[in-house]
Amino acid sequence: MQDAFVPPVFQPEIYFDRTLNATGVFIDRFGDVRRQFSVVVRGHKTASGFELDEAFVYDDGETETRRWEIVKETDEHYRGTCNDIVGVARGRLVGNMLAWRYRIRLAMFGRKVTVGFDDVMLLQSDDVLVNRAIVTKWGIKLGEVLITFLPES
Repeated sequence: MQDAFVPPVFQPEIYFDRTLNATGVFIDRFGDVRRQFSVVVRGHKTASGFELDEAFVYDDGETETRRWEIVKETDEHYRGTCNDIVGVARGRLVGNMLAWRYRIRLAMFGRKVTVGFDDVMLLQSDDVLVNRAIVTKWGIKLGEVLITFLPES
């Protein structure tokens, strides 16, 4: 018989202090796969939190980069900024889960569109991080982003 799953303690500033490879997909509200991508995330710890440089490559050949600056405000609360964020991203850490809420400008329909993200990251092991984000516009669900992160081998 297998032992019960014991979730690890998630310390984002430590987990992201390395290079990670991730793959993901955007599934629209009707269940159709609309976009797939890979992303290389290069992170490093800072005096106040951590920074992430993300390099996306989409299935249609489009590329995108984003730089996040994350500040650890308390043991439970994080604040994140990047060029595409409207205002500030707010994160709350509980055990192995880091939940984010923010508005971001994304390329959609040939232009930048501001959408809401309700983003949950779950650390499953010392190496595997899964991420689910519900994407909304005017309170209407557009779809979900699913991503799996693994350290670069």
